[in-house]
Amino acid sequence: MQERTWTCYENQFNKREIKKLNYDVAVIGGGPNGLACAAYLAKAGKKVVIIDRRNEVGGGIATEEATAQGGFRHNIHAVYFMMVDYAPVYKDLALEEYDLEHIYPELQIAMPLLDGSSLCLYSDVEKSCDSIARFSKKDADAYRRIYEEAKVLTEEFLAPATYAPAIPALDALVMMQTQEVGRKVHEYSEKSPIQVVNEVFENERVKALMLYLLCMWGLDPNQTGVGYLIPLYFNRSVNFRLVSHGSHVLAQSLNKAFLENGGHVLAPYNIKRIIIENGKAVGLDLEGGVEIRAEAVVSTIDPSQTFFKLVGKEHLNEDFAESSEGWIWEHWSLLGTHLALDEAPRFTAAADNPDLNNALVYVLGYESPEDFMRHYEAMARGETGEKIGFNCCFPTIHDPSQAPKGRHTAILSRMAPYDLKEGKDRWYNYNFRQEEAKRSIDLLRKYAPNLSDDKIRGMYISTPVDVQNKYLDMVKGSIKQGQYHPLQMGYMRPNEHCSTHKTPIEGLYMGGACVYPGGTVIFGPGYLAANRVAEDLGIEKWWKEPEMVTKAKEKGLL
Repeated sequence: MQERTWTCYENQFNKREIKKLNYDVAVIGGGPNGLACAAYLAKAGKKVVIIDRRNEVGGGIATEEATAQGGFRHNIHAVYFMMVDYAPVYKDLALEEYDLEHIYPELQIAMPLLDGSSLCLYSDVEKSCDSIARFSKKDADAYRRIYEEAKVLTEEFLAPATYAPAIPALDALVMMQTQEVGRKVHEYSEKSPIQVVNEVFENERVKALMLYLLCMWGLDPNQTGVGYLIPLYFNRSVNFRLVSHGSHVLAQSLNKAFLENGGHVLAPYNIKRIIIENGKAVGLDLEGGVEIRAEAVVSTIDPSQTFFKLVGKEHLNEDFAESSEGWIWEHWSLLGTHLALDEAPRFTAAADNPDLNNALVYVLGYESPEDFMRHYEAMARGETGEKIGFNCCFPTIHDPSQAPKGRHTAILSRMAPYDLKEGKDRWYNYNFRQEEAKRSIDLLRKYAPNLSDDKIRGMYISTPVDVQNKYLDMVKGSIKQGQYHPLQMGYMRPNEHCSTHKTPIEGLYMGGACVYPGGTVIFGPGYLAANRVAEDLGIEKWWKEPEMVTKAKEKGLL
């Protein structure tokens, strides 16, 4: 292995020594997309800097000893990674050489039920069908059909489209109609998650699990127009990976690749403005008297902050300003209850299926689709909901390194509104936070009664307000930098002016989850932003177009 040298971070202690710095590319935000974009361009020989307001880069792919219990490492935000087998970032940047390893448990999804039975989805489709058949033979056959169909649609179109530039809606529709795969994806686009679930499945418990899995990444159960994501989510729901030693190892692998190729990180620094001269973005003005000059600026934060806070409306034409002002945020975020445990959960339903105690993701509390819908509708009213459910994970079952020997960690991840009916500030109330976390723990105990109070060594609560305060790009606790809405997806994400990652302002690019193809640590925005910057600046690409994208283009799908 080649010898490595590491570049140190600049920090607040030596900022007075820095006045003006020159770079080829300046990247706003050191989250997963910012790191990916910067690493590609740095490896291409460009002088690249990342500016981040936090002390370290990585954004939501963070692992911390948050419960103040020594040796318990908690994945505070991102836990499950769904595109490891497709995202070109992993192979292009050879992240495994930087100690990145993934864990792919056989039992991907488990839904224990209060009557002691369980519904399980495995990486092996036949095992999944065997589990579903205990509830409905018809649903087992239906799942096998939709699994195979979703696999084809993902391999031939949906995954390639994630790492290829956005296409105007009418052009995309024409191209899709030339192939059966494209026509099938378009059919899904016109359907809502609840419509598909009701059409395909008959058993209430099977419906409940499938509906939750389609909506846990941001689809509204009743929303049409973005249904092309439905087959992708069916496919990805049995393709989740954990990161060995914690999610932050992924961030550090990207950061090492960036630094090894001459990259530079300025952290922690707040950005006062994007410098615009003669209609062109030419750099950044940082707090503390630091000025950066760059040929290209890539923002990985949302359009509202980028254009109205950092650029300024005076630099925007009227049409563009209007299209950027109506950005829609989700009406829910996540309430995370992180636990340090003396022992692993023992699910009552494991008597029905011994595999159950070794699942990656558990879905609890939704025993019918109506249970989920009541929770979802309550959030829209600003209520946490009388009927709750959530997904949870015990990473140490699969990776003992994340806790002291014999001990375990847990994350209970529950959809919750940012804007509470009583006002968002209620999330700051200690008693309210504790009560809501206790509700999650009490629900978990209905399925794993061994986790009594004396088994919990420590707890850390992350509310939707905490998510916003911690991560600059997660306004209102948004996990995707903006709602998945027909007018904010595809060529319209974030709008028709920026979805190709170049903005109407010369020299300014977008590369965060608010831009096509979207969020959830899939690396599409950062990868495509790097491509666009390279093309515009005449940078010779050292990386090749993914083979799956080339094949889709040859078929006329992209």
